Amino acid sequence: MSQWLTLCSVEQILPGCGVCALAGDQQVALFRPYADEQIFALSNIDPFAKSSVLSRGIIAEHQGELWVASPLKKQHFRLTDGLCMEDDTHSIPAYEVRVQGGHVEINTASLHAEAC
Repeated sequence: MSQWLTLCSVEQILPGCGVCALAGDQQVALFRPYADEQIFALSNIDPFAKSSVLSRGIIAEHQGELWVASPLKKQHFRLTDGLCMEDDTHSIPAYEVRVQGGHVEINTASLHAEAC
């Protein structure tokens, strides 16, 4: 059964930017590529630098898909599923999110799936 945890207001994420949120004990990078309510959620941990920095990365489009470039080592992670463009053995978790009543919510089941 899905349970949803409210993380922030969608208006707290500027279009074209990312923010870090704490969901339980996990850091989640939330991205809002455009001025609409489409939000993506990935782990905030850069597996190459082993640092919590992905929320500060630059959002880019490549071949019709949205990616975030790590601010440290510059690897790209696809916003929809966390796939690493340069090395798929270092892909990161992606989480199910939704916007309800102007608030960004994360599916806690998707958080627990990573731990399994």
